[in-house]
Amino acid sequence: MAEAVLRVARRQLSQRGGSGAPILLRQMFEPVSCTFTYLLGDRESREAVLIDPVLETAPRDAQLIKELGLRLLYAVNTHCHADHITGSGLLRSLLPGCQSVISRLSGAQADLHIEDGDSIRFGRFRLSLAVLLRLVSNSRPQATLLPRPPKVLGLQALETRASPGHTPGCVTFVLNDHSMAFTGDALLIRGCGRTDFQQGCAKTLYHSVHEKIFTLPGDCLIYPAHDYHGFTVSTVEEERTLNPRLTLSCEEFVKIMGNLNLPKPQQIDFAVPANMRCGVQTPTA
Repeated sequence: MAEAVLRVARRQLSQRGGSGAPILLRQMFEPVSCTFTYLLGDRESREAVLIDPVLETAPRDAQLIKELGLRLLYAVNTHCHADHITGSGLLRSLLPGCQSVISRLSGAQADLHIEDGDSIRFGRFRLSLAVLLRLVSNSRPQATLLPRPPKVLGLQALETRASPGHTPGCVTFVLNDHSMAFTGDALLIRGCGRTDFQQGCAKTLYHSVHEKIFTLPGDCLIYPAHDYHGFTVSTVEEERTLNPRLTLSCEEFVKIMGNLNLPKPQQIDFAVPANMRCGVQTPTA
């Protein structure tokens, strides 16, 4: 089964991110925390975004970005991680011009703070229709105070979908054509992030996944922040129908999540404080 999944993943990666595709996609792995880091680049403009970098592998990521002739605009975190220190601070030093990005609700420091509905630009990706409609709506004169317009960092975009529950500041990044989603710890392959620390809430996580991720097209590729079983990619339809936790009722899900009895992450005591400060700000000697 695992070999079949890997074959499908390789075929899908070649179709979505191959040499003829407008977007370049590289999935990288950090073995200690089992974290995936994702590099997305626009082949024409050479602008790129890096999702969930890890401190120890940031030099590897920077070297790859240079080798591919890309210009890293943003080092983005899906949330304030507890199992590793983010590499976003170090990447700001290794690749001048790169800015760190995280959800405002995380409470963590970053160059840019984003919220639900905001878009992150790199290259030629279009803004989602929903964001464009919000921009038009918020540009019209009104007698009453309107909601804050979305922060648009460009026009080839990752759409930000708030997906709290694992932590209050978790977000999922969705490519503007809805072909792939980077779900952080909210949705894993046949699993999900834990909810027993960092102000987690199982009920909130359940609704986040069902309302913000499972509403995407069935063939949308799911790229999680972690995997502990050798998988690399799934789809919305697979997880909607096969995820053993999230196919349950909300009540059953909450009960299971409340009885996992997991040990706390080994690095949590120093990873969370460091990540609240955007990780390490300067390269180590």
